[in-house]
Amino acid sequence: MNKDPIGRVRWTICALLFFATTINYIDRQILGLLAPLLQTEIGWNEIQYSAIVTAFQAAYALGLILFGRVVDRFGTRRGYAASIILWSLAAASHALARTVSGFGAARAALGGAEAGNFPSAIKAVAEWFPKKERALATGLFNSGSNFGAVLAPAVVPWLTVTFGWPAAFVATAALGFVWLAFWLVLYERPERKKGLGQAERAHILSDPPEAGASKVPWRELLRHRQTWAFVAGKFLTDPIWWFYLYWLPKFLHTKHGLTILSLGLPLVAIYTMTSIGSIGGGWLSSALIKRGWTVNRSRKAAMLLCAVCVVPIVTVSRTADLWTAVLVIGLAAAAHQGWSANIFTLASDMFPKRAVGSIVGLGGMAGAAGSLLFAPLVGIILERTRNNYLIPFLISGSVYLVAFVIVQVLAPRLAPVALVEPGSRAA
Repeated sequence: MNKDPIGRVRWTICALLFFATTINYIDRQILGLLAPLLQTEIGWNEIQYSAIVTAFQAAYALGLILFGRVVDRFGTRRGYAASIILWSLAAASHALARTVSGFGAARAALGGAEAGNFPSAIKAVAEWFPKKERALATGLFNSGSNFGAVLAPAVVPWLTVTFGWPAAFVATAALGFVWLAFWLVLYERPERKKGLGQAERAHILSDPPEAGASKVPWRELLRHRQTWAFVAGKFLTDPIWWFYLYWLPKFLHTKHGLTILSLGLPLVAIYTMTSIGSIGGGWLSSALIKRGWTVNRSRKAAMLLCAVCVVPIVTVSRTADLWTAVLVIGLAAAAHQGWSANIFTLASDMFPKRAVGSIVGLGGMAGAAGSLLFAPLVGIILERTRNNYLIPFLISGSVYLVAFVIVQVLAPRLAPVALVEPGSRAA
């Protein structure tokens, strides 16, 4: 018997999340693309560059904690709007910077404001999708990070050569305000969304109802092993993605002699592969669930496959051929995004919707804290070894398997967390 289509409004919401994440990553990617040019113009060294990167990471770590709570308290619609307004203004402020400290201040402002993206987006997915579709939806919107990373090297060099590097920052910042208009018109929780069909509303709300509605204290979240599984996974693997964003253009410039105009095609190839990895990783675990696998088995199988696919990148610093290096890096970056789609989904697998923003913020803060350690280490290694990338890529290829083992030990069944309501704990 044929059934009427459920409806597609939830995928429109997913498209909004995709475009916000695209803009988010265009704004992040510009500095890495312009680093060889700005290094000559401003005169920074590797350690100073890593300090600029670290300024972003420190503010991002603090911002994740703040925005995680803001989104849980004030709602996804208002929290996301506040974040993109602030990060668009911060992105434009880079056009005024002319010193290392100036770029550091602009990056710190950008990091603090951009921290609202993932807590808001993951909470929106938890609100608009049942569990069986969340990994796919997360993979789809998270592929915006790759689309942004593809779009940036295709457009930013042209903007820079034609109008100067400040114009690149201003032009991309303007995109945030365009997105904001669509967001304020289109987004609302499914329970209150006008024009949402009853069949799709029932599908979205088909998971068992969650008990409790009050704000969850930090101490309650931190006492659960599932929290620490998510935090550890993000702490170990997020820094690798930041390393790709900020150092891949410099690696390709140093190792293979690419200029700002010739960087575009290799980076587009790498980040096109990551889009496939993001969507494919999310699709894989969702497809396995539909085939009857448990959520735990499906997520873990996808994560383990991604962890294994990262390993070949340990050889890339010794690879002489440019396009062989591009393929190896692209595979690793794609595997990272497949991993990311699934580890993000663990938050909504294990925690109720009212706590998802806080959990994602906590995990994101841990990832940023890991980057605070890794970015200065990379800068010191490259400065002292005269740009030998062997050690950073060895670390990049090994940490995912370590993270997988830790997640498995701390959350062997991805059991849903039963949060204790304030005032209800037994004496």
